[in-house]
Amino acid sequence: MSLKEKLQQIVIHSDTTVGRRFDIFIQSLIVISLIGFSLETLNTLSPAIQSFLYQLEIVTVTLFTIEYILRVWLSPKRMQYMFSFYGLVDLLAILPFYLSMGMDLRSLRVLRLMRLFRILKIAKYNQAIATFQRAYFQIKSELIVFGAFSLIILFVASLGIYTFENEAQPEVFGSIFDSLWWSIVTLTTVGYGDSYPITLGGKMFTFLILIIGLGIISVPTGLFASALSKTIKEK
Repeated sequence: MSLKEKLQQIVIHSDTTVGRRFDIFIQSLIVISLIGFSLETLNTLSPAIQSFLYQLEIVTVTLFTIEYILRVWLSPKRMQYMFSFYGLVDLLAILPFYLSMGMDLRSLRVLRLMRLFRILKIAKYNQAIATFQRAYFQIKSELIVFGAFSLIILFVASLGIYTFENEAQPEVFGSIFDSLWWSIVTLTTVGYGDSYPITLGGKMFTFLILIIGLGIISVPTGLFASALSKTIKEK
């Protein structure tokens, strides 16, 4: 067996002992890097700890970079991997570090958000998440249709509450766009209480929207639970 084939058994394939160990190592590295990233946000850190966290970031990014290069080199179809979902996630997990080196980070703080892509790297190594993915693809069409229907309901709710409450509360429901926030928190049954109806028609309309909101939450939940149960049985 050549060196490349041995590395493929470790990096690409997770059904071997060394492959599983490599997966566990990468998952542990992701968790460590995220903990370090979270600690960096503390304002009470001493210079020594800040230096240690920076060195830790260098080590983790270096290992992630090596992993990415190996995956590109070892993949049978390199371009397919590089432009695949997980290929892009692997790249975005390391890209912020190289983009921010030697630059004023005040204008590049948004790049920190890209480091959260390391969380998505975990999904690649978790069989349980793969089960959820298979369940999702079973009901993908139904979820798309239901999502489109939910957007329609969201607009209708915004239009309805605007019609009932605009004259009574022009500062709260001044337009359809102002009413959109109320529709979102009401349909999701969150109800922050920052905007609420005071007219009789608005209250009755809100009651109807709340009932519909319960259905919007329960229907996709039921679909996904059924698909997940079926996927587990098939597995």
